[in-house]
Amino acid sequence: QVQLVESGGGLVQAGGSLRLSCAASGGTFSNYDMGWIRQAPGKEREFVAGISRTGISTYNVDFAKGRFTVSRDNAKNTVYLQMNSLKPEDTSVYYCAVGRSTYNWDYWGQGTEVTVSS
Repeated sequence: QVQLVESGGGLVQAGGSLRLSCAASGGTFSNYDMGWIRQAPGKEREFVAGISRTGISTYNVDFAKGRFTVSRDNAKNTVYLQMNSLKPEDTSVYYCAVGRSTYNWDYWGQGTEVTVSS
């Protein structure tokens, strides 16, 4: 059974940084794309960043490109999201996901909450 467990969320001041991690188990994740999606209260879910099985990264150009960096360690079945220059509008629950392709997610984590104070 596939399980994704996120960690690294928390409270940070505007301008600060956080690194989210997502540890996957129950499968061979080097064969999957992995990514991060977020959802703030009362808002729609939005794609943050993804990384393909070959290591190609994609970002939401509206808010993630240039501030966030997605990476993966296939030996550890883990995907990371380094978030810098955080803004209050980045406050959200961040979910890890894996799938056969970016945007086509098959499995989701339970989410980790990120709160950015002004």
